[in-house]
Amino acid sequence: MSKRDYYEVLGVGRDASEAELKKAYRRVAMKHHPDRNPDNKESEDLFKEANEAFEVLSDPDKKARYDQFGHAGVNNGQGGGHGSADFGDVFSDIFGDIFGGGRGGGRSGVRKGADLRYNLELTLEDAVKGTTVKIRIPTAVECRTCDGSGARKGSSPMDCSTCQGVGQVRMQQGFFSVQQACPHCHGSGKQITDPCPSCHGRGQTEEQKTLSVKVPAGVDEGDRIRLTGEGQAGMNGGPPGDLYVQVHIRPHHLFVREGRNLHCEVPISFVDAALGGELEVPTLDGRVKLKIPTETQTGKLFRLRGKGVTSVRGGSPGDLLCRVVVETPVKLTRRQKELLQEFQTIGDSEGQQSPKKTSWFDGVKKFVDDLRP
Repeated sequence: MSKRDYYEVLGVGRDASEAELKKAYRRVAMKHHPDRNPDNKESEDLFKEANEAFEVLSDPDKKARYDQFGHAGVNNGQGGGHGSADFGDVFSDIFGDIFGGGRGGGRSGVRKGADLRYNLELTLEDAVKGTTVKIRIPTAVECRTCDGSGARKGSSPMDCSTCQGVGQVRMQQGFFSVQQACPHCHGSGKQITDPCPSCHGRGQTEEQKTLSVKVPAGVDEGDRIRLTGEGQAGMNGGPPGDLYVQVHIRPHHLFVREGRNLHCEVPISFVDAALGGELEVPTLDGRVKLKIPTETQTGKLFRLRGKGVTSVRGGSPGDLLCRVVVETPVKLTRRQKELLQEFQTIGDSEGQQSPKKTSWFDGVKKFVDDLRP
């Protein structure tokens, strides 16, 4: 029986990329794997055919010979094995989930320590101007009693009886054999029969340590500061992990930050709004004067350029955006009420002194009139 075209087996074109080949092989191999199709000779044959096709097409030399000479170019004793390093990697990646494991650690079991995260709350002023803060964090450090070995002083870890110190075991599934981390020693290759009383065989103890964190000026919500080597201690001589300080900004009673800009609300009296005036408004650098023109409406934005924030990433500072809110007076005296009623009467007779009010009522009238049949 003649062999099918390898590209047809995987369902890809001749110009398929390496990533496309791997994706296609995974799809076909997972579909026809013998463990998912027990006692199905046809699926087993298709699975073998996919293995053979991928082994050839994933090897640049074999692929070139196959493209030029077809099956004759790769059937001269150079195909059919699993010698391709790329094939081995893909095979392990694809079938690790089927066999319940993956590639394990080496004999030494040296592993980098875990990274840690610390949530740091800052005031807006400290975030904008920069500061230095001290933090205390719990961390696992190498046990000083056993020097990180996990074994009682005077003894030492022994080779794991399950993997004989290799750190990996081989599992047989059908006609496939897969290597994975030893479940007994978790890939370290060692087992502790007489554990250290200080760390109980873990090789690490927990301590509190104080660190000084320099916060650069201009950091914002969500920024991270990396402290290299301040994470968890490594295992069996491995390097420590890193500490990531996550910045959170406390709400401010005056300002809201948006990127480089600051926003604030400025209450003004309706007299200042109508007649104009000059107010003092706060910034992070002190007070500045803000000129209010006559006939200012509530919600108007005033931009104070350069009074915002300089980002930690550099560039020019942002602006301070002041939104004025016209405040209605409260607790009026009898005389004030009389004056306001007089003001209202004069305004009604003069007309056009409340343009928004007039246009709004005109719009309401038109809307109601349009609803009538």
